[in-house]
Amino acid sequence: MKKILIVSGSKSDENLVKVGTELLENWEIQYDYKVLSAHRNLKELMKFIEENEKEYFAIIAVAGLAAALPGVIASLTQKPVIGVPNEVGTLKGIDALLSMTQMPGGVPVATMGIGKHGMKNAVYFVKRLIENEEEK
Repeated sequence: MKKILIVSGSKSDENLVKVGTELLENWEIQYDYKVLSAHRNLKELMKFIEENEKEYFAIIAVAGLAAALPGVIASLTQKPVIGVPNEVGTLKGIDALLSMTQMPGGVPVATMGIGKHGMKNAVYFVKRLIENEEEK
């Protein structure tokens, strides 16, 4: 069975992450959840991805505000990275959405909508990736 990694930039993102983990549990898809910030503990994030990326089929990265997390992860791995902007801050997640969608060429982040619907769609997207891989 394929295993998914969910990373959020802050413990305050846990309510949004829970929307996705409940679906993964219902579908019996294995996952790990880590809180690792691209701004607060970059070295720890880099070390974790380098040492553990082979365990995972895809990575869902949840972030708000400047939302560097999905892009940083995408720069460290060849695994699919799905970004989920959290609905926080003055711009209610629009800044995070733009940050995730405007990645430089060669650093792809599949970006979902802002908030709970985005988290659900990230998990549905990963499920489709897994099912398509299993059909091969």
